[in-house]
Amino acid sequence: MVNAPVRVRFCPSPTGNPHVGLVRTALFNWAFARHHGGTLVFRIEDTDAARDSEESYNQLLESMRWLGFDWDEGPEVGGPHAPYRQSQRMDIYKDVAEKLLTGGYAYHCYCTTEELDTRRDAARAAGKPSGYDGHCRELSAEQIAAYEAEGRTSIVRFRMPDEALTFTDLVRGELTFQPENVPDYGIVRANGAPLYTLVNPVDDALMEITHVLRGEDLLSSTPRQLALYKALIELGIAKGTPAFGHLPYVMGEGNKKLSKRDPQASLNLYRERGFLPEGLLNYLSLLGWSIAEDRDIFSVEEMVAAFDIKDVNANPARFDLKKCEHINAEHIRKLDVKTFTEACGPWLKAPFAPWAPESFDADRFAAIAPYAQTRVTVLSDITANVDFLFLDEPATDEASWAKAMKEGSDALLITARANLAAAEWNADALKNAILTAGEEHGLKLGKAQAPVRVAVTGRTIGLPLFESLEILGREKTIARIDAALARLAAA
Repeated sequence: MVNAPVRVRFCPSPTGNPHVGLVRTALFNWAFARHHGGTLVFRIEDTDAARDSEESYNQLLESMRWLGFDWDEGPEVGGPHAPYRQSQRMDIYKDVAEKLLTGGYAYHCYCTTEELDTRRDAARAAGKPSGYDGHCRELSAEQIAAYEAEGRTSIVRFRMPDEALTFTDLVRGELTFQPENVPDYGIVRANGAPLYTLVNPVDDALMEITHVLRGEDLLSSTPRQLALYKALIELGIAKGTPAFGHLPYVMGEGNKKLSKRDPQASLNLYRERGFLPEGLLNYLSLLGWSIAEDRDIFSVEEMVAAFDIKDVNANPARFDLKKCEHINAEHIRKLDVKTFTEACGPWLKAPFAPWAPESFDADRFAAIAPYAQTRVTVLSDITANVDFLFLDEPATDEASWAKAMKEGSDALLITARANLAAAEWNADALKNAILTAGEEHGLKLGKAQAPVRVAVTGRTIGLPLFESLEILGREKTIARIDAALARLAAA
């Protein structure tokens, strides 16, 4: 049982395109907050001027909106702990660093990079931990003066306690870190810029975050943060220490962690292909959590109602694009036809549609939409599925042509053309016209309709043929069969 009020945060850096692993972290935090009636703080960690960009910041906000996430405090919303961009909170971090130094919780370290490397190499050679060895921990005033007289600059290091640190991870249970594995660490650069190791816990403390749900890659930093929290509490800056839960890695190909460089990692890819936010979030929720053993398809609302952090699995979760597509297809099927039709809109015009804008017929598309809805996996599939309706002539796939147009196809098409020309123009009558043509040539319906399908649509696979012919119309259907017969005759 989680004691209210719950306060969680999602704090991405605005660097590059949003990553699906980042979205999974946002989803779990959002679902946890909504399940417990708590607060989601959306905070931007933009202290790395070399990598952060305003374009990425705006893209983050747009992505959150597209996914359907709302936040209670943060950019565009405000809140009692503003500002919510770290680049606007530098005076706060400077003040906290000074208090840590004055209180003896931190100290200036004058070691050069070369000195650190030399001592680390020696420690490794001796089979000892290679972290910082505490060289500057207890410098005398004379030593400090000598270093400064040399013109050395210093970073600020936090003084870790010489004792084991134990905490209970919400996902992994009780964990203990020995002091030799968690050396003193930097919190402020030599140029005075605060590091993530300082700003992240300070913001969590000042924003009264109660639960930190984040990726497994940050687990090793937790003992550092626990020690820093203790100092912040003693200094009167923090009210308490949040509970930590570390979410499992998302794995890509070859048992490697899914990285930003992996093509399937970019959120933009899924938007461009026409994934529904509901479908993508459904799949991402399964990367480490499940609503039930035998159930994969559910709504975001159902996830929120059922979500419990103790049910998150600590084992790495493998990203399976095929399963992601399957789940998205199921969510497409669940849409009412009107919503599906509207959702397809972007892929029915430039730059996705290969037909001229004036060739598009909304009534024809509305008629074909119910059949297309049962076939597409992502919304961008709609373009190739319905292009035969709006192109002047079908975009014929040559492999499909070679497969369908066997010896005798011309004779079949001649008979089918005559039957179609004389038939009533509805799906049942059109089916019967082609069935009869096939029987006349000793072919079952499946074999008989293949040449007709390729002649009219350009492909061997597509939407239900007879309904497609009905919607395309008699004139265009007959004209395309004539064009196919002309091509066969020429060959």
